[in-house]
Amino acid sequence: MINFQTSPESYRHWKLSFDGSVATLTMDVDPVSTLAPGYELKMNSYDLGVDIELYDAVQRLRFEHPEVRAVVMASANPKIFCAGANIKMLGVSSHGHKVNFCKFTNETRNSIEDATENSRQTYLCAVSGTAAGGGYELALATDYIMMVDDGNTAVSLPEVPLLAVLPGTGGLTRVVDKRKVRRDLADIFCSIEEGVKGKRAVEWRLVDEVVPSSKFKAAVAEKAAQLAAGSDRPTTEKGVTLTPVARVIDTDKVSYPHIDIVFDRETRAANITIKGPKAACPEGLAAIKALGVDFYPLALARELDDAILHLRANEITVATWVFRTQGASDLVMGYDAALQKFGASDWLVREILLYWKRTMKRLDVTSRTLFALVEPGSCFAGFVAEILFAADRSFMLDGTFENNPAPEATIRLSALNFDGLPMGNGISRLATRFLGEPDSVTKARDAIGQDLDAAAAARFGLVTGTPDDIDWDDEIRLMIEERAAFSPDSLTGMEANLRFAGPETMETKIFGRLTAWQNWIFQRPNAVGDGGALKLYGTGKRAAYNQERV
Repeated sequence: MINFQTSPESYRHWKLSFDGSVATLTMDVDPVSTLAPGYELKMNSYDLGVDIELYDAVQRLRFEHPEVRAVVMASANPKIFCAGANIKMLGVSSHGHKVNFCKFTNETRNSIEDATENSRQTYLCAVSGTAAGGGYELALATDYIMMVDDGNTAVSLPEVPLLAVLPGTGGLTRVVDKRKVRRDLADIFCSIEEGVKGKRAVEWRLVDEVVPSSKFKAAVAEKAAQLAAGSDRPTTEKGVTLTPVARVIDTDKVSYPHIDIVFDRETRAANITIKGPKAACPEGLAAIKALGVDFYPLALARELDDAILHLRANEITVATWVFRTQGASDLVMGYDAALQKFGASDWLVREILLYWKRTMKRLDVTSRTLFALVEPGSCFAGFVAEILFAADRSFMLDGTFENNPAPEATIRLSALNFDGLPMGNGISRLATRFLGEPDSVTKARDAIGQDLDAAAAARFGLVTGTPDDIDWDDEIRLMIEERAAFSPDSLTGMEANLRFAGPETMETKIFGRLTAWQNWIFQRPNAVGDGGALKLYGTGKRAAYNQERV
């Protein structure tokens, strides 16, 4: 089982150090500490285990260290910054593992950019030695790249000429969209194995600055201090310790304090119940901060984040995730109001909102069918209702179940459903749902705070269908059984295309365009066949390509 939970005391590949408002995250990969047998992590290359630690470090820097305003990413190896994803690991991994690995690394790079943009914790990359492939893609996720100006240090994206695959972690997109490298120069850069160094790297905008080796350390420190000075993060507040997420895994269920997952192996479905808060939201910031990781929105975000990663990596044949909620909408809305009230002015509440936003984005790009069921006793309200709007289809019971005293199901909207929790396309899930229907968005916004029953939810277009109790069980059963009969591959493609209507952004390009192409290339013999470049890398043999352009 792949475990996504870790802590700095267990890190094998990264070191965290602090100097006032600047933290340094140093990559120092232990070659023999791999996630699976069959390869070694030479040359500061990485596998999923290395990236799980990186993701954990990025999260902790945001929550546990409010005083940190700038983060320097560096390497402990002066000759090799990072060689990127380990090639032998890719060669021995299943197709599914490669895809999940690329998705997680992309999400982690996005979280670094999100920290810079929204948490004012700016990342700077100090490149000393070669930064190749995923190593340069790691640097591309930071806001400012400094590079040693010597005969050894260079940045490169050699995947096409060396491996017959693409830079899998947003490299192509970030070179032209983020760094604004001219297209023809980017074409040259992505076609040469040796990469680009020195002043040419600055002229092509591949890095921001090159500095002689003798002055590099001082120059990095000066730039980091300059970036830190521009942040609004507090210097005297105490952070929130991210204690281990409580989780119990059994054969057919996974339990968290606020989430229960029960598997139906026959229909390959996971029934996921989100439990609402048991108590009212504490009043005032001091009370929220006293709760720390136990503050309901933060606790739920951490559990849902872990659940998504666990299901993706360890339950790969479970094809359909069926979400339900259970609790009181009034209590959820109390927490929702606190998120809105303090989210713009307090660093911690801002972090919690940003974490929920990133968790929902992780759900959006998950290659599983997502259904949501709104039943009596549910609490699809405010920020929790985002799960409902992330679903591929949603059904709401019209009325109540016979012999069930639970109150009739309702949905309650808040301002967060319209602003503050955008998808990767930059707009809200409701704006994406009602693309081309601005009046529908306006009508839904006018209903903020109202309890919307099944008839009202259907009238506003918030759910797919509203069966009554007579038809409910059969409708839901047929829907899940039908899904289990379809090709998982075609479902993945269909759902991803339908979910991301609307504007294209760097995120949608990475997950929609790059990932789709890479998944195709990962299946092609030119890359992964017996004579493919990925298989033959390091053997001294040349790949034999099928020369047809498809």
